[in-house]
Amino acid sequence: MKKIQVFDILRILIALLIAFFIGFIIILLVSEEPLYAFKLFLVGPFSSLRRIGNLVEMTIPLIFTGLAVAVAFEAGQFNIGAEGQFFFGAALATIMGIIFKIPAILHVPLALLGGIVGGGLVGGIPGLLKAKWQVNELVSSLMLNFIFLHFSLYLVNNHFRDVHTGIMASWKIEETAWLKQFIPGTRIHVGVFISIIMVIFTYYFLYRTKWGYALRMTGINKDFAIYSGINVASVIIYSQVISGALAGLGGAIEILGIHHRFQWQALPGYGFDGMIIAIMAKNNPAFIPIASLFLAYIRKGAEVMNMMSDVPAEVVNIIQAIIIFFVTAEAFLSKYQHKLVVKEVTTNG
Repeated sequence: MKKIQVFDILRILIALLIAFFIGFIIILLVSEEPLYAFKLFLVGPFSSLRRIGNLVEMTIPLIFTGLAVAVAFEAGQFNIGAEGQFFFGAALATIMGIIFKIPAILHVPLALLGGIVGGGLVGGIPGLLKAKWQVNELVSSLMLNFIFLHFSLYLVNNHFRDVHTGIMASWKIEETAWLKQFIPGTRIHVGVFISIIMVIFTYYFLYRTKWGYALRMTGINKDFAIYSGINVASVIIYSQVISGALAGLGGAIEILGIHHRFQWQALPGYGFDGMIIAIMAKNNPAFIPIASLFLAYIRKGAEVMNMMSDVPAEVVNIIQAIIIFFVTAEAFLSKYQHKLVVKEVTTNG
């Protein structure tokens, strides 16, 4: 199947070239210095240590939500609730970071555990509803986003709000709960290593354990899974719990590593980005970091171009959308892929 794998890589590269070409045409129409603006988009994210740091910082939460959605997708489930899971996990981690006064060796794991439990709880609800009463998980997980958005805001704004700040934000978490930032001039923190560990863990779980096998078989063919003796109801529940826990952990790490206080008043968008990333990575945990870095790269490039050129923010958003559209288009060049599969099967007998 090597030819097919090479074709997939070529398909993505061709899609990128077409998307960047269309993006350049748009820039050409709206900018007085299109070459300079396009250069900013391409190389801007790498033009300084601070921007490289921003790129890595943006990638970390995307890895977690990408993994979260990929696990659900592999089980044949939808998880539109990664946004709420990320948000609630961040809120619980913040609360754990504020109320406990314990050494860092205990405080960091406890705060991270708060994020995992919070996200897993939110994720488990649509899984349980689907397994027991066949409630559509797409609808239930989407609605839970808004339920836990407002529940989180109620907790933070009414019980842990720092009234001395000019914004709606929580108290700062104790320094013992902070994730260490280790590159001067950036905010890159040890959460980057935790994200790598979770990529390895998720890959191992999906492809090297019996629970992962049951999850993937349920996603491929639910009826066959039932016939094979797999407890599909159990798979639906634990796949959603794991998915939610990963998203919640991502929210916790974002608070402990970057913000050190809860100050979101709306859903930050990482959960919805996770769906884009999972689709780009074809639900393979090994490719999630690459897809996350790519999405962070085009976001940062667009930000730099918007700040330092005459390209309006609205046009920047259009260019981002076009690039994502082409890269995630499953049907792009599918006719040629089908011919390649037929040819390879015929050749190999």
